[in-house]
Amino acid sequence: MIILLFCIFFFIFSTNCITSIDLKDINLPPEHIPYYFNTFPEVAKSCLNDPECPYKGLTNIKACWGYERLCNESSSYHVRPRCPGDHRGWVKSKEAQFATFYTQADFGFVKDQINELMVMCEAFYPDDTSLECSKYLRFCRGRNMMLNFTGLVGRGNNLRYKMDILGPGQIGGHCKFYSERLLKEAEHMSALQSWAPEMIHFVRTSKKPITDAMCDVTIEKPTYIMKLDATVNMYHHFCDFFNLYASLHVNSTHHSTFSKDNHILIWETFTYDSAFKDAFKAFTNNPIWDLKMFRGQVVCFKNVLFPLLPRMIFGLYYNTPLIYGCERSGLFHAFSKHILHSLNIKLHIRSNDKIRVTLLSRGTTYRSILNEKELVKALVKVKDYHVQRVVYDKTIPFAKQLEITHNTDVFIGIHGAGLTHLMFLPDWAAIFELYNCEDPNCYMDLARLRGLKYVTWENKDKLVQQDQGHGPGGGSHAKFTNYSFDVDEFLRLVAKCADHVRSRQDFKNFVEASMLKTHDEL
Repeated sequence: MIILLFCIFFFIFSTNCITSIDLKDINLPPEHIPYYFNTFPEVAKSCLNDPECPYKGLTNIKACWGYERLCNESSSYHVRPRCPGDHRGWVKSKEAQFATFYTQADFGFVKDQINELMVMCEAFYPDDTSLECSKYLRFCRGRNMMLNFTGLVGRGNNLRYKMDILGPGQIGGHCKFYSERLLKEAEHMSALQSWAPEMIHFVRTSKKPITDAMCDVTIEKPTYIMKLDATVNMYHHFCDFFNLYASLHVNSTHHSTFSKDNHILIWETFTYDSAFKDAFKAFTNNPIWDLKMFRGQVVCFKNVLFPLLPRMIFGLYYNTPLIYGCERSGLFHAFSKHILHSLNIKLHIRSNDKIRVTLLSRGTTYRSILNEKELVKALVKVKDYHVQRVVYDKTIPFAKQLEITHNTDVFIGIHGAGLTHLMFLPDWAAIFELYNCEDPNCYMDLARLRGLKYVTWENKDKLVQQDQGHGPGGGSHAKFTNYSFDVDEFLRLVAKCADHVRSRQDFKNFVEASMLKTHDEL
């Protein structure tokens, strides 16, 4: 009976209670299913016994993400880092260089979060509360927890990046509470770096929150509580989505980890909206909540996740301290595939082998390309290119933007958040940051993480800066002006990108397969 109760209540902590599962509820690309089956062999067995399961051929493939306890490198995620460059003195060997990059930016980062998990609130009975957190309270998960939102009454609808959403005693549950352990991990006290502002108020309650009816509302489905970075900026908002995806892996102790039957609660009172809101469809089938939903109420969550945060110190990907000489993170690759699969973004069959070149135009005051028409005209004259100019604004749905990006071989744009689209280029693609505006690492590092060829302007004598730039406070700044570029040098750098694409075997394979399919359909 005790085992049965634990199976019912331990959504987060149990892995041994699988009875049946509809794989249609699991939101994973087919190429990720073998990793899922190896994590949850009971599900693989269920698939074999189900005459309608389409993944029977994937049940016997030995594969692991990379963070599992007995995962060997040879069986780990198929996209692995490579370190062709010098490590510049960071470490003493190539092996250490690889290991450092893997820990900083790949599934090794997930493994560290898992290994750092500490019990902060220990449950002794199925209806007790439990709480686990990783170091510095960067990630927490709990069950049967109480959160008291009565303090939000009268505070208005402008609560964002606040560290006083909860006060003393407004979060807690019935358990053995290790208060000193929790407070020791509260060093990173910041709105977007840690859950410390909330967790320091945790208390042990004398009653069990759910069974003793302490709450006005009880949320049955798993709930992800998120603090968001700037939702108007793709680079910053995708820090949120990426860390949510990484958190699913940190939390992968139950077969429904990748299900979308859950709730997402945004930790602010603003009604959520963003040009990139479709990305949430990769994680939930339900409407996005905000704190107004529960203002004035005491809420119990049967299963709650506090994901990794967008601006963690040494986090992913905003503050990632990448070691020199390495590239290609399997975790970033898996994230890209997960988003594309979830939003049903497909590669288009090709009718020829032309290089698809997309130039991203900015409709902004600064960092415009002054001779853009001239550059596009020059590109169009190259017979081996298929060229398009795009403006990714609110008139183009985000899923459509991803479709254009994913079907691009060479993606060109000046420094700006739109270059975050590089994460969703095909693996063979090249990204050409036309000019980095004296911020050399931002998108170069993101391209490194994604494992893409990166090119930027090489000769400043062959570009013209409109003026000194009008930075904040009146000072000159390279990001706050516009530019024109030498046409011949521009074409040379695009050709450099195109040559890379043509050299890739996966590009050749896709074009060949497309041509065969096109021929068969004629």
